Amino acid sequence: MVENVLTVDNLSVGFRVRGRELKAIRNVSLELKEEETLAIVGESGSGKSVLTKTFTGMLESNGRITGGTIDYRGQILSGLKTDKQWEGIRGNKITTIFQDPMTSLDPIKTIGSQIAEVVIKHQGKSKKEAKEIAIDLMARTGIPDAAKRYNEYPFEYSGGMRQRIVIAIALACRPDILICDEPTTALDVTIQAQILDLIKELQAEYKFTTIFITHDLGVVASIADRIAVMYSGEIIEVGTAEEIFYDPKHPYTWSLLSSLPQLAHRGGELFSIPGTPPSLYKDIEGDAFAPRNPVALAVDFKKEPPMFKVTDTHYAKTWLLDERAPKIEKPEIINNLHEKLLALEYSENSGDKVITEGGDIIEPR
Repeated sequence: MVENVLTVDNLSVGFRVRGRELKAIRNVSLELKEEETLAIVGESGSGKSVLTKTFTGMLESNGRITGGTIDYRGQILSGLKTDKQWEGIRGNKITTIFQDPMTSLDPIKTIGSQIAEVVIKHQGKSKKEAKEIAIDLMARTGIPDAAKRYNEYPFEYSGGMRQRIVIAIALACRPDILICDEPTTALDVTIQAQILDLIKELQAEYKFTTIFITHDLGVVASIADRIAVMYSGEIIEVGTAEEIFYDPKHPYTWSLLSSLPQLAHRGGELFSIPGTPPSLYKDIEGDAFAPRNPVALAVDFKKEPPMFKVTDTHYAKTWLLDERAPKIEKPEIINNLHEKLLALEYSENSGDKVITEGGDIIEPR
């Protein structure tokens, strides 16, 4: 039986802003399994980064955990208060890769020295040993002529290479959990794919557990074992990647999948979710997504739905799963999603197939 590395139970986080309380995380429960890749997806502002900052004690000074617990291998992280208390966890056990490598690297220090100092701090190596390990990590993360490039500076590296260095620094900590906070957002599509492949390869080699944060479901399609969908500070659906992509249950997940750029028909508009998320300064009545949900039920505006069990691994927080609810089908565009994405991949390679506005796969004349 696979053990939990991290267990989040009914976690809430608030921020004090201009004398008001903003409820950024609302009663989130989550389990992270050993050596898995869990993707946390949702629009900007849904609480993805705030949630994972609580795992390393990196909330902003006006933020605090207002309820619930975070259990890392039997240690209650939600009770840690000072930087000294966090020293054994932050970096050593749980580390984060952020989306902009230039803000993660010191522009006036050489690339090699930045990796080496992490090795010295977290592995207790000598300067000579740390340099050898740093060069090895540079090579393993795909930096050519690593020994020669050890003494270069961040401005001499491309965006993709800088992100590889940030990954090398994270691995120098020998983490148990690696949090990837939108690490490919600033990169072009080709480099993005290379970075995702690199993280997968290194995970298989070093046996760490990965949390991948993104607003783009398409990015995690090939790397995630499980997916948690966040909206307005809550997890509203969680399941295996196959369950979320091919049998989604929450209307918000339907909308995210419908927004995949790959599904936009040629010459047409990309689907976008109407409206805006609710204010987190106010108590939310009913389902937070109801005002933006075209198939919302009357009860969605009055009563918060529970988390319904779909399978042993799949749960969704929507009244549509109540036995009394009318049967509402997911949008046509995300039916047979697997076949459509495969056809699009084939089309990109050969130009032989396209997707029509109705979502059908057709052959050219």
